[in-house]
Amino acid sequence: MARRRILKIKVQIYCGDEIAMGPGKADLLEAIGEHGSISAAGRAMDMSYRRAWLLVDAMNRCWETPLVHTAPGRAPGSGARLTEMGEDVLQLYRSLQASLQKASRADEYDRLTRMLLAEPRESQKV
Repeated sequence: MARRRILKIKVQIYCGDEIAMGPGKADLLEAIGEHGSISAAGRAMDMSYRRAWLLVDAMNRCWETPLVHTAPGRAPGSGARLTEMGEDVLQLYRSLQASLQKASRADEYDRLTRMLLAEPRESQKV
């Protein structure tokens, strides 16, 4: 069975050596917005709390202001929510992804896929 050739454009925004935003971090922001908690967002994404917290910490350190506001405890107002900056960054990132997705349907992509093999050769020697 012939494999489908795919152009995958993955946007990663760097802050120094740290990834400030990428597809997984955007997904995590959306999950935090939906669930109101880092731990619940992590569970929804099958991710440990520690991993989710580390990703949030990295994002919060990379932007002018934090993307996620956290309030510990079980009282009203506790949990996590996206800040205005977090909502803006997420919306802009998703918009950029959509724009680049359009590029994957461009004529250049069609031309490249016609030149691309379905599978790599066993050897470089032709």
